[in-house]
Amino acid sequence: MVKPAKPVPEGLHTVTPHLVVDGAAEAIEFYKRAFGAQEKGREVGPDGKSIMHADIRIGDSAVFLSDIFPNMDTQPPRKAGTTTVTLHLYVPNADEVFNRAVKAGAKPTMPLMDAFWGDRYGKITDPFGHVWAIAQHIEDLTREEMDKRGREFFAQMAQQPQPAS
Repeated sequence: MVKPAKPVPEGLHTVTPHLVVDGAAEAIEFYKRAFGAQEKGREVGPDGKSIMHADIRIGDSAVFLSDIFPNMDTQPPRKAGTTTVTLHLYVPNADEVFNRAVKAGAKPTMPLMDAFWGDRYGKITDPFGHVWAIAQHIEDLTREEMDKRGREFFAQMAQQPQPAS
């Protein structure tokens, strides 16, 4: 008799990012160094080297990864030339994780700042082309406080000289 399964497997959430990378094994090692990821498992392809599916955990969240496979409808950011997704990573110490990710090989694309919405926030692009926002919640704000700070932030930004194009 088949035992009924939970619709969402134990340890997973309703939404789980699945990253396609050119070099999944190297990406897993980068995520271990940069974000303290733990590898839960991997399935290798018929060639014995490529990764058809890997499961890593960053904090309490699962991230799935795979290498590029022919006839699949997704491409890694480096091959596509862009990405349309930012992975938002909440951590206890944004400065520590941001700096560790850069040391591991990530490119900083937005320096850390104390953002108007109450987070310490910055962005990096990993060596595989995926964009990560690294955040630490530092202040609880009401919607009104956040809106006021947002208006002030954008008004200040409008006063800054714009780069020549």
